[in-house]
Amino acid sequence: MCKLSSYHVTKNIEHISQSDEVETCNAEESRPLLVVFSWLLANRRHLMKYMNLYLEQDFDILLVSVTPWQLMWPVKGSRLVAADLLEFLTQQQNYQQILLHGFSVGGYMWGEVLDLVQSNHQKYNNVIDRIVGQVWDSLVYVTGIPLGIPRAVFPRNEMLQNMLQKYLEYHLKTFHKQSTQYYIRSSQMFHTNLVHTPALFFVSKTDPVGTVIHNMRVRDQWDTLGVKTYVKIFEKSPHVGHYPMYPKEYVAELYAFLNKLSLVQNEEKMRAHL
Repeated sequence: MCKLSSYHVTKNIEHISQSDEVETCNAEESRPLLVVFSWLLANRRHLMKYMNLYLEQDFDILLVSVTPWQLMWPVKGSRLVAADLLEFLTQQQNYQQILLHGFSVGGYMWGEVLDLVQSNHQKYNNVIDRIVGQVWDSLVYVTGIPLGIPRAVFPRNEMLQNMLQKYLEYHLKTFHKQSTQYYIRSSQMFHTNLVHTPALFFVSKTDPVGTVIHNMRVRDQWDTLGVKTYVKIFEKSPHVGHYPMYPKEYVAELYAFLNKLSLVQNEEKMRAHL
């Protein structure tokens, strides 16, 4: 693997490349672009384990993250990040193959992006047309937000988790105009996805935040839209913890999916993980 170069497009969006010229707009030979929607407060080292799988297959990467505050106040937070992401993808026409890999609340972020696309088809349809596939790991539904945020903010303190969960339940009821309506709209946009390219879901039977039931509802809805869907259900991995607990199974599913999309460039590196 070449030495990595990176720069921040915005404080929430980072571009990572194996090229020295990461800010060059129209590279002669364009790599596919992976857009990663991070889980809340993700550790960079943990994220790199996933991103390295794609860097080994010659992807460039766009890492998108939001803070709990940005998630709680979408108008001044997550919706602005979604707009910045769309602007970048619109400008970077050299990326003709875009793959999505979203974790947890990343599904909410993608719903926000789709809402903005819906409001300006003429400007943004080209972005949708360039998306070749999508991977969703531990996808969270709206009702999972009060469960998910506390576990991300206070992973080892159950008392503080419970306190924050109670506040977030209050937040959803009280701030409908400022917050909740956007969560509901994002969920609607995600379910009626404008992107009809193949999708892979990673879920766990023991994940209380990104439940099998909610993920399968999305899968069923997408099936009716003609989306080719693939699902891997793990027995007992935690939220966004499928790869660390079942590394070989996870990689096998991911690479089989990439192979179907003709996105595997280095089979030897792929096999090394199996």
